[in-house]
Amino acid sequence: MRTTAAVLRAPETEYELVELEVADPGPGEVLVEMAFAGLCHSDEHLRHSNPGGRYPIVGGHEGSGVVLAVGDGVTAVAPGDHVVTSFLPACGHCRYCAAGRANLCDKGATIATGQLPSGRWPFLLDGEPLGGFCMVGAFARHTLLSEYSCVRIDPHVPLDTAALLACSVPTGWGSSVYSGGVRPGDTVVVVGLGGVGVNAVQGARHAGALHVIGVDPVALKREFASSVGATRVVADAGEAAALARELSRGTGADVVVVTVGVMGPQVMAEASACLGKGGTLVLTALGYRPHDGDVQLRGQVTTVFEHRVQGALFGSCNPFRDIPMLARLHEEGRLELDRLITKRYPLEEIGEGYRAQAAGETIRGLLVHE
Repeated sequence: MRTTAAVLRAPETEYELVELEVADPGPGEVLVEMAFAGLCHSDEHLRHSNPGGRYPIVGGHEGSGVVLAVGDGVTAVAPGDHVVTSFLPACGHCRYCAAGRANLCDKGATIATGQLPSGRWPFLLDGEPLGGFCMVGAFARHTLLSEYSCVRIDPHVPLDTAALLACSVPTGWGSSVYSGGVRPGDTVVVVGLGGVGVNAVQGARHAGALHVIGVDPVALKREFASSVGATRVVADAGEAAALARELSRGTGADVVVVTVGVMGPQVMAEASACLGKGGTLVLTALGYRPHDGDVQLRGQVTTVFEHRVQGALFGSCNPFRDIPMLARLHEEGRLELDRLITKRYPLEEIGEGYRAQAAGETIRGLLVHE
């Protein structure tokens, strides 16, 4: 099958629309016609570097679509099913899946290259095999996925909002609920209120936090965070640290979730300053390049105050458990999804979508595959 896709040919270049060939589904594989794809900041990271990966590569990992065909042995989905992509495949059988840590599934070993667990490449561009980012390639009109990356959803769930369940919503929500372990009565600080951070706010409120302080220099994002559960919003982490101590009556934040677009030492230092005794610092953000996100801890403070630093990949969520659950929360009116989509773009305007994101003009941009 021939299809259109947004491809990065090399680091520090712009997305280029090309026509390429999509492979037919082999054993354990699923051919999907994509409907929507979220403009996640991780794909902007891909534009700068792809550690352990390769170029060219089809961008996009947050999406939804309809199954067109399945390969031998596929039983989880069938042609006509609506699916959400999981940028972290989950086989259900490896050591990590069996231990309840599906976000660390062994089948995710090749997400940087986009090579499928079967060893096949999903796309051909001018005769050259290439992969899709995170084994998805949601910026292609049609894509070939592992069945481990396809989460079936009920057909009445709108595919536009469902696309956000592929990454930003569970990553943010789970960063508070699972990775951070927010409990009733906690004081929580969320640093960065973009597409992931506002969902960390929603997760903290669902978990029963008494105070949720949102931090972002962009007024639009602070205002939106207030509408989905932030009890206070401020422009910088220094204000948040003082406010956390005030609201907690002197101790500081129980949980700090870092969801900024680009991680770095200064962000780490400012976020750490918000923590109270026994607090947990959740690192969800990444740097553009392997060492950009390197951070340091103040050893004395970490030891004496028993601070805990927790990485968060996909918010420690299980895609096959949590994506349908979050869809149900939305259906019951307990999780905001619709208003997360600030603007929609056709594939040829992907550059404009990322320009708007960098300018702080969107919570989430959404690509619409015509």
